[in-house]
Amino acid sequence: MVDVHPEHAQLQADRIYLGWQYILLHPDPGPPPKRPSPAEDETVAESPDPDLVRRERLQEDLLNRPVRVFRMFMLALTVLIIGVAVAGYLNWSFALLGLVAAGGVAAICSYALVQGDRAVRYRVYEQQVRDDRRRQERDKELFRAQEEHAQRYREWQEVKDRHDRQLTWYAVAVPDEIDRIDVAGGTLPGWSALITLLGATRLYSGGHLTVLDLSEGAIAKDLIELARRGGDDPLVWVLPVDLPRLDLGATLKPEAFADVLAHVVSVSEEHRSTRDLSFDNAILERVLEVLGENATISQVTAALRALAQVGDPRDDLRYGLITATQLERIGTLFGRGVSDRVVIERAWALESQLRKLETLGTQAVRLPPARLRVVSMDRQAGVFGNRVLGTYVATALTHILRQSPASDRPWYHTIIVAGADKLRGDVLDRLMDACETSRTGLVLTYRSLTPAVRERLGRGHAAVAFMRLGNAEDARVASEHVGTEHRLELAQLTETISDSLPGLNGGYTSTISQVEGREEAHGDSRTDLAEDITESTEWGKTADKIGEKERVLQRSREFLVEPHQLQQLPTTSVIVTDATAKGRRVRLADANPAILTFPKTTLGELEDVREAVLSVDGDKNPEGDEEPPPNLGPPPQRLDWRK
Repeated sequence: MVDVHPEHAQLQADRIYLGWQYILLHPDPGPPPKRPSPAEDETVAESPDPDLVRRERLQEDLLNRPVRVFRMFMLALTVLIIGVAVAGYLNWSFALLGLVAAGGVAAICSYALVQGDRAVRYRVYEQQVRDDRRRQERDKELFRAQEEHAQRYREWQEVKDRHDRQLTWYAVAVPDEIDRIDVAGGTLPGWSALITLLGATRLYSGGHLTVLDLSEGAIAKDLIELARRGGDDPLVWVLPVDLPRLDLGATLKPEAFADVLAHVVSVSEEHRSTRDLSFDNAILERVLEVLGENATISQVTAALRALAQVGDPRDDLRYGLITATQLERIGTLFGRGVSDRVVIERAWALESQLRKLETLGTQAVRLPPARLRVVSMDRQAGVFGNRVLGTYVATALTHILRQSPASDRPWYHTIIVAGADKLRGDVLDRLMDACETSRTGLVLTYRSLTPAVRERLGRGHAAVAFMRLGNAEDARVASEHVGTEHRLELAQLTETISDSLPGLNGGYTSTISQVEGREEAHGDSRTDLAEDITESTEWGKTADKIGEKERVLQRSREFLVEPHQLQQLPTTSVIVTDATAKGRRVRLADANPAILTFPKTTLGELEDVREAVLSVDGDKNPEGDEEPPPNLGPPPQRLDWRK
């Protein structure tokens, strides 16, 4: 069998790993064949059967009884004749004649009885010979059956060894040719498992990762610990606390900055038209022209207050947010005396929402290079404020990507947006387009399938992954998307472990406040992904217990992709659908990162391993000896995080 253990099948940079698929290429052969043995009732004794001898004797006695009686009569007659002759009542000549006659008849009867005894002994002997012959035939048949059993047992042992040695968990990955991965449904622990696995494999294959966590559930916490274990120092912003140190968007040009702010304002107005958005954008562009380049959010809000005639502009002049010249120019931007009430209302609305970003970048610090960046929302903050902050980060990232050249390697930089259904549809569209043109990998996770999400699910060259869908309508839509005719195999281990998974505890710890005291350079440390998962993640810390159950729970069940089944999916189960040159693939994976530590898990995909196994099974010489296994690449190497 081909050895495709994780040490031999290395991480591939052109693959995005989403979990592992449980498949048994070699089914369990069952119990060993039973050794044949003679039945107790078929065992033939060496001595004659006493019952047979008794039956033959009884039968012979019944047949010879008249002869025996007649012989006794002849013997009695002989005695009588002798007695009568001795007494003188009968002449001896007649007596001798009677004795000869009676004695002859008695002798003949005795001879007949002796012949009957011989016949009985002969029949018993013949029966014994027949029994011996049958016993010898049975012995020969038993010997042949035992030889056949030995051959069947050797074949069974080979199949059993192949079954015991085979891999059980195969990587489920999609090629980096796709532009995006849409993850629909799921729970926070399920997202944590998927993002930890996906992010770790991207980082360990040499890429960079940005996580925008809008779920407020700290789902990238294990990924952060894994990155530290790998030798990197991730940067973690917890908004709005770290908003003053967030420098995202500081280098944008005024027109791009105005576009970002206009989209931020539209977060609370779901039904706003493109005309309304362009109107806000025009107001912000003119305000930024007055303020000049490098204008801060607090300066923009001060200018909007002046434009909307809200508050006393002298306070902003005193704090240095705007100058008198700028205040005068703002007053004449939209007509004499700013009499346009529409402008006043929109300026007031813009100011009221942009105030949440006033501290943005006011305490920017020098940031060391980091291959993992996490921007999260504090669960203690307001829901609306977090939506504003999330929209700002997503829109600012979009503009930065649009200004960046296309990467030589797709998915070298990967962006994960957890809880993308909290963003407006047009914000997601712009982010998708920017990632596609810059060849940046994009992963979007949606908690629910809203109408806006359904319109974008799988659009373009994207793979779609479905996790547990609690809502019945969402489950119906997902089953129609996948196709209810597909039959998937679910491992019993996945169901058992998912039932015992704990919830996510705690939250993120900001690293920005301590960034000045950290070292920027690290030693060349060589790390191993499986070992780091075991040491630094909650999933890996339970790997020993999971591995023990994996050795016992080697069973699975099949199910059809139906709505009620999607509502009962285990926490870490992921149904992955993607299009290939050979057609559309539908696979069921387990995103639990601890599975990588199992001895029967491989980073090779099922199709590749199956082809390798079939090629080895077909490469046999006439003598039946197997050819050397195909070359699987370089010898085992430890995966270098910093490489």
